[in-house]
This record gives sequence, structure tokens and C-alpha cells, in this order.
Amino acid sequence: MPVINEGGTVPVPTDDAPPCADWPIQWTCDVSTVSPAVTALAVTSATEILYALSGRRFGVCEVTSRPCRYDCYEGPFYTSLAPWMGGSYPQPALIGGSWFNLTCGSCGRDCSCGALSEVILPSPVFQIVRVKIDGGVVPTGSYRLDDNRRLVRTDGGRWPSCNDLTRDDTEVGTWSITAQYGEAIPDIAQLAMGELACEIVRAATGGDCRLPAGVTQLARQGVTISYPDIGTLWKQGRTGLYLVDAFLSTFNPAGLTRRSRTYSVDRPPFRRAGT
Repeated sequence: MPVINEGGTVPVPTDDAPPCADWPIQWTCDVSTVSPAVTALAVTSATEILYALSGRRFGVCEVTSRPCRYDCYEGPFYTSLAPWMGGSYPQPALIGGSWFNLTCGSCGRDCSCGALSEVILPSPVFQIVRVKIDGGVVPTGSYRLDDNRRLVRTDGGRWPSCNDLTRDDTEVGTWSITAQYGEAIPDIAQLAMGELACEIVRAATGGDCRLPAGVTQLARQGVTISYPDIGTLWKQGRTGLYLVDAFLSTFNPAGLTRRSRTYSVDRPPFRRAGT
């Protein structure tokens, strides 16, 4: 039987939220003599810049949600209706002001002869961390993840019908799903981080940077070199740094500012625990 999470706020980072954690970095300069406070600032700043320029796409965030099952009206109640409904299915029925097609006692999937207990998670899942029912952790062999969104019960049990949202998920009468959402950071992003963070370190420590901001032309000893305007580059979602722009051109060639999303106005949003 299909089971759907209901109620609350979407348990994944919004497009306006900062990255959940600093990105991994491969330094392209020597920072052995730089203070840890400066390097930490450079890493955080580079992460925020690359996260935004790459369309707020990369990074994995761990979130705990509190699901509530959405039932599809099955069981003895509808079995008892069969005699006076003629015994053939599907049958239309008006329940709570809405029309439903009653099926044969359960909500079977399209390619299954029986019911299927599953939770439809709000976004593509990177990894399921744990599932807790009545405060205890459910063994990982009791479920599987389909389509990166459907958490299917495989041990013959069913996901709980009720979830007491007034209690913590360590107590009886509750259940929760902790999952990692997002997309893994590409390897080349580590080099892009190193290149950009090195420039930030130089700026923060008064070191030599590649060029003063705004320089578009440099003439020395009869040789003139032209450089792209930094303002134009930023409008195009580029920085003028080779490794950084190689990363951005590979994974965000169109210069998108955020990921595409679809929303359903008919389905209640999800609840994010503790927010």
C-alpha cells in the first residue's frame, strides 16, 4: 500500500539556504604558514561562492523527517461494503466529500498483486541513515530504497499508521526517517576550491594576488595583455580562474542560479523535526 509523508516544512535545504558544510579542498598553494582562522575563512567563503555559482546543486545534507501515513481506505470496512455494492471492483464511493474508486481490499501497486508498504520521500535521497520506530532503530535489511525516493518495507511489516508528533522520536508511538539529501561534490570541485581559496587567503593576508580587481589591460616593456572584465565574468557566472571556471563550465554550463523544482499544491508539505 502506498504510504506518503505528510505535514510541515520540506525537509531538504531550500535554494536560499547556505551549504550544509564546507566543501572538501585540495590546496593549490602553500598555506602552511597561514593562520588556521584565515584558512577556515577562505574555505567557508570559497564554499559559499562555488555553491552559488554552480546552481546550489552540490552538497549532501542530513535531515530527519517525521512521516505520517496517508491511507487509501482499505481493510475490513470496505470488505463489509462488498455485498451491497455488488461485489465488483473498482467501485465509486463518496467519502468525506471526495469520490474514491474502491479496490479489492488493498492498494496494490501497478506491477504487484499485493499491497506495498512504502514512504514517498520529498526529494531524491543520497543515502538512508536510519529509520526509527517506537524509539528503536529498524534493521537496514527491513527496507530498501527505490527510485531514490521510495522507502519500501521488505520484511513483511508495515510502516506505522500513527506518529505522535508531540513526542521525540526516542519515545513509543513515534517514528522517523533520517536521510541524506543532495548530490555528491565532484572531484574537480576540490581543485576549484583550492584555487579560489588561495586567492581569498592572499587577499586576507595582504599577499600578492594575480591581478588587482578591475584590471582589463596590462602593458609592460612594449607588451600589452588584455583581460576580460571581472564584472562581465561574474554576470556570466564565471571568475576568470582556470580551475574554477573549468568546474563551472562542466557542471553548470548554462549559468543556472538554482536547481529546477516542481511543487504540488494538492499535497501537504513535509515536517522537518526540530525546526
